[in-house]
Amino acid sequence: MTYTSEKEYLAHYKKTDYDTPLFTVDMAIFSVAKGQLQVLMIQRSNFPEKGKWALPGGFVDLKTDPNLMATAHRKLLEKTGIHSPYLEQVETIGNQHRDPRGWSITSLYFALIDFNKFQIQQSITTEKSEWLSINEALKLDLAFDHKDLLQLAFDRLCNKTRYTALPASLMPELFTLTELQTIYEIILGHTLEKKSFRRRMQEAGAVEETGQQKIVGKRHAQLFRYALDNYHFTFPRMLETPRHPTENKKS
Repeated sequence: MTYTSEKEYLAHYKKTDYDTPLFTVDMAIFSVAKGQLQVLMIQRSNFPEKGKWALPGGFVDLKTDPNLMATAHRKLLEKTGIHSPYLEQVETIGNQHRDPRGWSITSLYFALIDFNKFQIQQSITTEKSEWLSINEALKLDLAFDHKDLLQLAFDRLCNKTRYTALPASLMPELFTLTELQTIYEIILGHTLEKKSFRRRMQEAGAVEETGQQKIVGKRHAQLFRYALDNYHFTFPRMLETPRHPTENKKS
């Protein structure tokens, strides 16, 4: 059939004339607790992959979700009871192998949230949810391709930690620079040079002194607060990976 206008063409267009893939959103929700980087996982209650651990997520609802971000926030609330933390899109992956139900696409998001502010709320409608250490989660036989998705999200988090102020979002209103540095080190999995880290934070104006102190051990430590309007601030240079010390030398 030949159409004379776009309006006429759209009036006769049928989406069912073309195959469409399954479309989901998956989320890697990170936090820091017990001195470790943790990721929020759910245990699937339905087939396929019933009983396996997976990232929170679900299908896009074409009728209610105006965009992918809305899907991410909706599914996060449904699966875990967590209300709308910051989410950032990592990557979109699609192929015919990742889901046994058929050709599928997922849009992967990640977030870094305060463990103390967002506690899991179990209910009859939510699947079992648990915080697992990132190392523990990556060793599991996760559903679908979620191990690959989790690794992608973890890599993104580590990369953003090297050049943004995002980890500062986990701090209380007042904190010491040692406490802030510890959060960075937990996420990155290695130690940072103390003087360099402090100079980086203070010279960029990311933190400011409060004039208050607290006792840490037997010493007084200066308290700081985060000084910027948001946590999207980027530093001029990335944090450098530390050099490994020389192995024990033979005498």
